[in-house]
Amino acid sequence: MSKITGIAGAVLGIAGTLLGAAPAWAGPFEFAPAPQNDLNRVYRIDKATGEVGACQFQLKEGGVGLTVCFPSGEGAGPQAPSDYGLMPSRHEKEGGIFRVNIRTGEMSICYVFDDKTVCTPQTK
Repeated sequence: MSKITGIAGAVLGIAGTLLGAAPAWAGPFEFAPAPQNDLNRVYRIDKATGEVGACQFQLKEGGVGLTVCFPSGEGAGPQAPSDYGLMPSRHEKEGGIFRVNIRTGEMSICYVFDDKTVCTPQTK
């Protein structure tokens, strides 16, 4: 084996290792804004479990504002393990967001209700 072939093999091996490790760099969460254009709410989903939560900014009288978060409530907790994502609609007055199961094609709509993030049952 020549010296050049050995170096090329080593470079390809390192590149393959780095490319194979790329998913480990990706976080377990995905974030997306609510489509409503006058709502400063951001939804968060655990991509493996489908658990959804939301946070938004709230003004505080006489000082710095607050980040207010709405934990998972009915239907928004962990689902069957899969590959989940968030999909905002293009409806500018919609405060909710779609939770999509990329493997099965099931969808549900998630929104904030009574200080909790809730989701409808998943369906196709």
